[in-house]
Order: sequence, then structure tokens, then C-alpha cells
Amino acid sequence: MTVTVLTPAPALPRPRTGPPAPPLSGRLAPWWPVLPAAAPVVLLAVPFEYGNGSSTSTNISVSDVASAFLVLFCAVRLLRGRTRPLSPAAAAVLGVPVVGLAVATVTAADPVAALPGFVRYLQVFVLVPAAVVLVLRDARDFRFVAGAFVVLGLVQGGYGVWQYATRTGASYMGSDIRAVGTFGPTDVMGMATIVAFGMVVTTGLALRPPPGAPRWSRPATLAAAMALVPPLAFSFSRGAWIATVVAVLAVVLLAGLRTAVRALAAVVAAAVVLVGGFGVGSQLITERLGSITQVTAAPDQSVTDRYTMWAAAVGMWRDEPATGVGLKGFPAYRDGHASLGLSSGSDTAGAGHAFQRQPLLSPHNMYLLVLSEQGLVGITALAGSWAALLAGGARRLYVARRRRAAAADCGLVAVGLMLWQTVDFLYADIGGPSTALTGIVFGLIAWWALAGPVPGPAVPGTARTPGSVRPGAV
Repeated sequence: MTVTVLTPAPALPRPRTGPPAPPLSGRLAPWWPVLPAAAPVVLLAVPFEYGNGSSTSTNISVSDVASAFLVLFCAVRLLRGRTRPLSPAAAAVLGVPVVGLAVATVTAADPVAALPGFVRYLQVFVLVPAAVVLVLRDARDFRFVAGAFVVLGLVQGGYGVWQYATRTGASYMGSDIRAVGTFGPTDVMGMATIVAFGMVVTTGLALRPPPGAPRWSRPATLAAAMALVPPLAFSFSRGAWIATVVAVLAVVLLAGLRTAVRALAAVVAAAVVLVGGFGVGSQLITERLGSITQVTAAPDQSVTDRYTMWAAAVGMWRDEPATGVGLKGFPAYRDGHASLGLSSGSDTAGAGHAFQRQPLLSPHNMYLLVLSEQGLVGITALAGSWAALLAGGARRLYVARRRRAAAADCGLVAVGLMLWQTVDFLYADIGGPSTALTGIVFGLIAWWALAGPVPGPAVPGTARTPGSVRPGAV
């Protein structure tokens, strides 16, 4: 007789009530195509020993290599037909500077020596911006790359505050207190530029949070903006201060009158607490602010050198008004046009570096540098491209605000970055490791200014409730 023993069947797993969580690769998959655009920003956190700017030094940073990879990445995608080409308007606006660059290179006294300048300008103002426009797919990608500036600004700014507190920064007024981040005393504008970019981005995102953003996003971005104020102050960079004030005020005003009043009140309160209450560098910062207006009565040597080089640049342009003296030609013609008031160089020390003299190889004014080396042809092409980007971005932001578009925050950031860059170019020019970021910034601006029609509100008939369009879509 056979006895059959019945065993209970194993319990089946209970079905999930919601969709399964995507694997890690699935969560990162949407961001892979845009990572090449964010890589040059993030990799600028890698310390880099920048040379003294001589013609024999290459000064190619890791961020420059990442920028080259971004251009190559876009070229391969274009050849394989996996991305859209530039629109005719974008190709015209971004491509017109090539005319001035080519003319200035061909007409230079030494075209071979001018060739590195041609490549550098092509990288910063043509190829990298065009690659960013091709890589970005929607506003979420824009915010992803812009957020990389915030992360980098917080990292470099935090290190700069530590340098100021521990007196391990670059030399300033006899003390090693100048915040320069990982850039060292040979590129004192590097950290200030990155921190300023982060402030503009956080201000735009805080005043106009993206659709569907969590409630903590606005306090977090506001806190990040406030955290970037001390390192910018401790950089003692007058040009960065002026450009940041102009750009942030413009972003605040463009966000709306009611928002502007609240934001300005918060900024004033924070400034009173930081400087008045805790005395954060109040004396040195006040003296540095006062030196901005001392251009005729008792200017310091740096101001004297700057105005002397500006006059030299104008003299070069008068000699060659159409095409300039050629790319990389300013150092060779400087002494023939500068007065005796120009010093032999600026003193640099601190931040782990010994004392050295930094040669003055540019007028520290982008417009005068282009005018002297590229003439009227170059300044018309390059400044015309920038003017088109600013006008297009402002027009599109105006339309986005009227339609309560979901990507209006991207417009605030783009216009703010463009204003910062145009003002900062009055006191600085391209040079140093942070130059690689200039191409990414112009790419973000170009994507917003040339992206096409602006959509309506997130939900028809409502102004602030996201729903009908995917969050982040333009």
C-alpha cells in the first residue's frame, strides 16, 4: 500500500503594489548623454599647476581635455546621426567669430605663433558652446550641468574660506589670506569666477524653482547662495564682485518685483550679519571696495598697470584698426605702446608657492584684447555673437515669463550668466584653467537663447502647478 504525503506548497511572494525600482544603471541612464558636458566643470576641482603664461608653456588642464572629449563626443554622434544638427540661427551666431579669428591668424606677423590662440578661441567661443547645445536635450539637462557649477563652487569656495581662516591662501597685503581655492596664486580669478557662477545659478533656481521640485529645494538653493558669499568676499577680486552684483541684481529683478523685494531684504540682512555682526573681513573688504573708486586720486599699482595696458591695447588697434596685431600678439607689442608707468609684472606668493613675478601678458579686458589682436573685424564678429545671445536669451525669458513656462528658471540662469560674463570681461579676459568653464557657460546661454519656441504653462489654465508637460521639458 502506497502512502502519499502531502506537503504544503511554498508561499508565493506577494505582488508589489507599485512599479519595481529601476536598477542603478537604469537610474543613471538618462544622464549618460549629458555627462560629457558636466565633466569639464567637475574635473576643474582637480588641482592643476598653471604656468606663468609664457609662450613656451602649454597650460592644458584636465578640464581642457574633458572639453576636447565633449567636442569629439558630439562629432561622433553627429556622424552617426544620433543627434540633431545645429539650427541655422545657432550655426550663424556661434560660427561668426570664426571669421575674425581666421583673419587675425592669417594676417598676424607670425601665423604659426598665432595658431595656439586660434585654437583656444575656437575651443572657448565656438566648438564647446556648440557641443553643449547639441548635448542638452531639455531643461533637466540644463539644470544638471548648471548644478555642477554649484557643486564646484561650494567645493572650491569651502577650500577658499579655509585658506582665509588658516592664512594658507595667496598673498594679499602682506598676509596669506586671499582665497584662491586649488588654483594657486598664479590664477587668483579662478575660484572667484567659479563661486560667482554658482551664485548666479543658485539665485535663479531659488527665485524660480523648477516645476515639481520638492519643498526643500528653495531653502537649499538659498543656503547654497549664502554659503558662496564669504569665499567670493575673501577672493578680494573687485571685478568678480562688480560682475556678481550686476548679474544677481538683474536675476532678482527679472524674477518679479515682489520676489525682488523679499530677496534683496534677505541679502541685506545676511550682509549685516556676516560683516556687521561677525566682522567677517570687514576692514579688508571695506578697503578693497574703496579702492574701486580710487582710479585717479591714489590708485594702487594694479590699477595703474591695468589702465596702462588698456592704453597700450588701444594704441595697437590704432596701428592696425582692421585686423589688429594678430592673435597672441599683445605681449610682443606691449612694450612699444605702454608708458613707463607699467611695472614688470605682478607679485605672486602664498598658497604653497614661492614668490615669483607674474608677467603681464594681456590687458585684463576682453574687449580691448580682442580689439588689439583682431581689430574691428574680430570685435564685430565676437561681440556681435555675444550681443545676439544676450538679446535672444532676454527675449525668450520675457516670453517664458508671460506664458509661465516650466523652464523660466533656466532663462533666469542663462541671462544672469551672460550678464556676469559681459561685465566681467571689462576687467578680465580668458586665461587660466577656469577658461574651460567659459565655453560651457556660453553653451548654456546659447542653448537657452537659440532653443526654439517657448512652451506654455505646465498645466493649461494654471500658472504654477506642473503636470501637463514633463518636468524639465522646454
